[in-house]
Amino acid sequence: MAGISYNETKISYKEGSMTDFEEIDLLMEVPEIGGDPEKIDVTTLSDKHKKYIPGISDLGDLDFVFLFDNSTSTSNYRILKGLQDNDELATFKVEYPDGTGHQFDAYVTVKLAGGGVNTPATFTASMFLQSDITTTNPTET
Repeated sequence: MAGISYNETKISYKEGSMTDFEEIDLLMEVPEIGGDPEKIDVTTLSDKHKKYIPGISDLGDLDFVFLFDNSTSTSNYRILKGLQDNDELATFKVEYPDGTGHQFDAYVTVKLAGGGVNTPATFTASMFLQSDITTTNPTET
């Protein structure tokens, strides 16, 4: 089926001696994942137009937005803030409703959003990539 919603998209993590991924609850927004390679100019003096070859991609930071919860030791804010405070490298897995997935290693920093009247408390977890992003395709039926 073409076209899916981001509803029910999940993010999980694994770090240190953890053998299984654990879901991080209350995900609200997923960033754009992927990037364009930089252009390397290979134009020569005999060319009439510029020519390029692809260089390396800068995937930038991946900014995930969560609904703020700091009520227990396993709440989303404490998990991610703990990774930040301990400078812990973790493996993250994003899973979409159709079975597509992305996995990557990253350090995380956490920033609590500003707020006002009638706004939910949210925070952004910025992932600083330390690996390639691997893609898992859905199982064909």
